[in-house]
Amino acid sequence: MEKAKHDKAEAAIPHGETTRKSNLRARLKASRAAIPADERAAIDAAICECLVETSEYEKCEIILTYLSTEREVDTRDLVMHAIADGKRVALPRCVPGTREMSWHLVKGLDGLVTSSFGIEEPPDEDDTLVRPNTLKHARALAIVPALAFDETGLRIGYGGGFYDTFLPSFPGTTVGLCRESHLLESLAARGVVEEHDRAVNLVVTERRIIEATHA
Repeated sequence: MEKAKHDKAEAAIPHGETTRKSNLRARLKASRAAIPADERAAIDAAICECLVETSEYEKCEIILTYLSTEREVDTRDLVMHAIADGKRVALPRCVPGTREMSWHLVKGLDGLVTSSFGIEEPPDEDDTLVRPNTLKHARALAIVPALAFDETGLRIGYGGGFYDTFLPSFPGTTVGLCRESHLLESLAARGVVEEHDRAVNLVVTERRIIEATHA
C-alpha cells in the first residue's frame, strides 16, 4: 500500500509538516532498501518469532494483517504460521474511491489477486468477508504496516490514510512489526505527528516487545 492515495491523503496537512513527512519517508525507504535481503529475512524471522511468543498472539482468535511487499517487515510467514496454529487470518482489500478497507479470510496465499495499486489482495467474495460486528465478540489482533514506529507506539505510514480510517473503530489489540534499525525514539519530536494519529498497543522488534505509552 506504499503509495496508495498519497497526495490526496496529505492535501490538508500544513506544508511544513508535509515536507518533514516526505523527507523522513524518503530517508526511511532508502535505509530500508540498503538492508541486504538475507539480513532482512533473518531479522523478520526473529520478529515473527517474538510476536508468536506473546500472550496477545496466543490468546487471539483472528488476525487481521497487511500482506508484506518486498521490503516491508515480512508477514507472509506469519500468515502461514497463524493458519497452522488454527487461527483465522484476514487480509485487506482497498475499497475503490475511499480510504476504507474490507477484510477477507484466507486459508493460504494462493488465489490472491492484484489490485489497481499493484498489491496482492484476497478475492472480493462475500462468504470470506469479515463483518465488523464479529470482531467485537472475538479476540482480534491487527498487524499494522508502517515505514517506522517510535518507542511510544506511534508510526509513520505511507500516506494513504487507510489505516488512519481503520484503527479508530478496531476493537482489538494493534501491533506494529518493526526492525530495530527503524525504531525511532520520538516521531512527535520530529514534528510529524498529527492529532488523529493513533499508536499501536505493541511494537515488536527482533529484540524486544514494547508496550505503547500512547495507545
